[in-house]
Amino acid sequence: MTPEISTSDATPSAYSLAGVDIAAGERAVTLMKEHVARTHRPEVMGGLGGFAGFFDASALTGYRHPVLATSTDGVGTKVAIAQAMDVHDTIGFDLIGMLVDDLVVVGAEPWFVTDYIACGHVRPERIADVVKGIAAACQKAGCALLGGETAEHPGLLAPDEYDVAGATTGAVEKDDILGPERVAEGDALVAVASSGLHSNGYSLVRNVLLAQAGWTLERNVPELGRTLGEELLIPTTVYAADLLALIKEVPVHAMSHITGGGLANNLSRVLPEHLGATVERDTWAPDPIFGLVQEVGTVSRPDLEATLNMGVGMVLVLPADRADEAVSRLAGRGLGAWRCGTVGPRPADGDAAVQLVGNYLVG
Repeated sequence: MTPEISTSDATPSAYSLAGVDIAAGERAVTLMKEHVARTHRPEVMGGLGGFAGFFDASALTGYRHPVLATSTDGVGTKVAIAQAMDVHDTIGFDLIGMLVDDLVVVGAEPWFVTDYIACGHVRPERIADVVKGIAAACQKAGCALLGGETAEHPGLLAPDEYDVAGATTGAVEKDDILGPERVAEGDALVAVASSGLHSNGYSLVRNVLLAQAGWTLERNVPELGRTLGEELLIPTTVYAADLLALIKEVPVHAMSHITGGGLANNLSRVLPEHLGATVERDTWAPDPIFGLVQEVGTVSRPDLEATLNMGVGMVLVLPADRADEAVSRLAGRGLGAWRCGTVGPRPADGDAAVQLVGNYLVG
């Protein structure tokens, strides 16, 4: 977070004349402290204001063979929607969802997150709202917001522009790492519902609906049951805690986080070279937003599926005789899930490892 530096109110400093408001940074840190404190796990040492965050790693002594896992990401152009709507306390869920759910797919428990917020001008309340969302998502995931940085970039970003990114670190027992080595022919695929677009493909969505069609974020869209802006700002689902609980109850072999690149491309990353997968489109009805993008932008189905998640945020690969149990346990945690396909021999040379077959249901 921004260091606490004293400045005189009487005479503007050369730095403030250049466009950097240190006092505003100090106020932002003060406002965000209470949100950050709520995320602290017992392993967190110290508070905000230091040069580094501390996390007591003695928890590793409880592992037989601990392996650290790390991931870094941002939220892409979805931040433009948050800025245009002047709603800043949900974008943190998109950031944390992109971070921690890349760890949980290998079976790792996320321990802590550090964030980075770059802005044209520090508006303390707005920065605090961003951190409020990040902290709330960290609480849901069970990880600590250990620290971060707020950087003011006048001249590079407009006064009301900002971007967010972060990194997360966690741990997993070496023998418990999930991935292609565990996947077997005959395994079932279980899809876990997304909350909508999540935070991928927004360059396509914004180009189609805002630039080409000329729709406004205030436009009420009957098919969506809300305004366009409200739909586009729906936060990413943070799956980490629920899926970590599931893999303690059901023998999951692999998981795929469906982010940029769509379902087929991401699922193929967790399959061994000799196996492929068939995903049956007729097992679910994508949310209306996906059909709107396709119809309004005359986007082909292959293009749509290669960009957006189509209503699936995660795919689990597990023994077929445990798939129904996994669906039931996820439902008990408030997550929609369903069997969506199977693992079989790898298709012939030249064919994609993951085949999407059939047609989607109509919602």
